[in-house]
Amino acid sequence: MTDNVAHYKMISSENHELFSHSYYKKVAFCLKQKDELIAGWRPDPLVPNTSPDLPALKPKFADGKMSKYVYIDGKRYLNMATSNFLGFVGEERIEAAAKRTILKYGVGSCGPRGFYGTVDVHLELEADLANFFVFMFMCCDEAVLYSYGFATVASAIPAYAKKGDIIFVDKGILFYITCNLKSFEHHESVNFPIQKGLQASRSRVEWFEHNDMEDLERLLQEQELRDKKDPKSAAKIRRFIIVEGLYANTADLCPLPRIMELKWKYKVELQCFCC
Repeated sequence: MTDNVAHYKMISSENHELFSHSYYKKVAFCLKQKDELIAGWRPDPLVPNTSPDLPALKPKFADGKMSKYVYIDGKRYLNMATSNFLGFVGEERIEAAAKRTILKYGVGSCGPRGFYGTVDVHLELEADLANFFVFMFMCCDEAVLYSYGFATVASAIPAYAKKGDIIFVDKGILFYITCNLKSFEHHESVNFPIQKGLQASRSRVEWFEHNDMEDLERLLQEQELRDKKDPKSAAKIRRFIIVEGLYANTADLCPLPRIMELKWKYKVELQCFCC
């Protein structure tokens, strides 16, 4: 075992200090010295020592069903961290229907609808939903059933909007992301599924102030002027307005009647997410 000991001398050249190699001298260690060096070596810790009072070392466990109340360590707490605001979890009629469904169909194919995850009740529900909306004067020919609300939003946006299209989005769902070399600032009302859908679409995103219909119309008018200057390119561009019916993080309602007026006036598609 040898150690290469380098000797350096400092030189100055035009006010810049430089290091210059002088020479190397090999130092040989005997077996005892090697053992002492190895025995005395102690690795530096990669992370600081963990405090025994760290909360993560004393996790809390919830007992029972995730309903209005949750039990932790035998104490009852009001559950404010759930999406079960409609009370479906624990509703006796829904539980009974779920049991009957499992007895007939099992727990499902565990596959996506587009491959091998579709059974007859899915198709029947889609037909019933389409008929319901026709009854409600929505002129709906068909409905598509997703198994998860997140997937619905994140999939529906890029299914229609593509690169080169324009999406006018309420700042109530503004987020921070870099997409097509454009940076968007952070906003407190983040809706993650819509964020991912906008990112996947690769469309140009124009933001209007939250629930501000004058600001939305201003953007639509500006785009209308650009379209008139280049009608050939404008004919290839699709335009969308994206809002939330009930904003998930602020509980604000969108002014849907006025949005519908602007939709028809400026000939843009509307995607209103109520999830």
